Amino acid sequence: MKALGLWLSLLAASLTVSAQVSVDVLQDQDQFLPGERLSTAVRITNRSGRDLQLGDTEDWLTFSVQARDIQVIAKNGEVPVAGEFILESSKVVTRRVDLAPYFSINRPGRYAVSATVRIKGWKQQIISPPRNFDIVEGSKLWEQEFGVPNSDSNSAPEVRKYALQQASYLKAQLRLYFRLTDASGVRTFRVFPIGPMVSFSRPEPQVDKFSNLHLLYQDGSHSFNYTVINPDGEVIAHRTYDYVDKRPRLQPDEDGKILVAGGIRRVSPTDVPPTKAATPAEEPAKPLPAPGEMMPLTP
Repeated sequence: MKALGLWLSLLAASLTVSAQVSVDVLQDQDQFLPGERLSTAVRITNRSGRDLQLGDTEDWLTFSVQARDIQVIAKNGEVPVAGEFILESSKVVTRRVDLAPYFSINRPGRYAVSATVRIKGWKQQIISPPRNFDIVEGSKLWEQEFGVPNSDSNSAPEVRKYALQQASYLKAQLRLYFRLTDASGVRTFRVFPIGPMVSFSRPEPQVDKFSNLHLLYQDGSHSFNYTVINPDGEVIAHRTYDYVDKRPRLQPDEDGKILVAGGIRRVSPTDVPPTKAATPAEEPAKPLPAPGEMMPLTP
């Protein structure tokens, strides 16, 4: 009876603290590809009537990930969250992290993540409700091996692999994903969504003489996404083209450069590199120069 009474007292204290301070885990999407960033936000709400001192220790905020079979996922390290701050009463704070580097989540399946906040001086911890998400394989659309340029012409180049995959986003929208791996496909360097795509789109990928991936695909009823990614998995160019008279397509020129032919370029806030808005008197932007050439900042 004494043990039961102690347990009930602890439970009551925990519920009281949870009512005063709440912790919630948020994610922008329900599905991720293996190796993709697990972008996660923790929202802390203070209703205690007093200011809280948080972030003063490395374990003030910790995370736990569990598989559907109740297996706790091993950690590769603690998520870095240190940084002292004061959360005033009636205020809310959100901390954003990427969980992917710190948990060994390699297999497709359903997972749940929860966050624990420890409050200095209270000798109490608040655990968030679990947030469920799925790791999915995605459908492979295309892949190609390529050699990574290096300065030593006498040594064999490193071989890597570009891949394009599609997966559902929020169960309603198709997304096109980029994956960069070693030649075997075992080691993943980068995975990220390029953007939404229409179901009837047929992505058009080409690799240029510098081993950059040029990608053109339809992401709207009349719009096309043009993206260039270098061998390190970095987006070095992004543009939007509209289908007007002629469908946009990739076309190599006599020098081996890959250009967009057809369509009309539309200036967008997501352009890489950024461009200023065009005026009616300005001509459409010229094709991208090859890497190493000067890149104009305006169309």
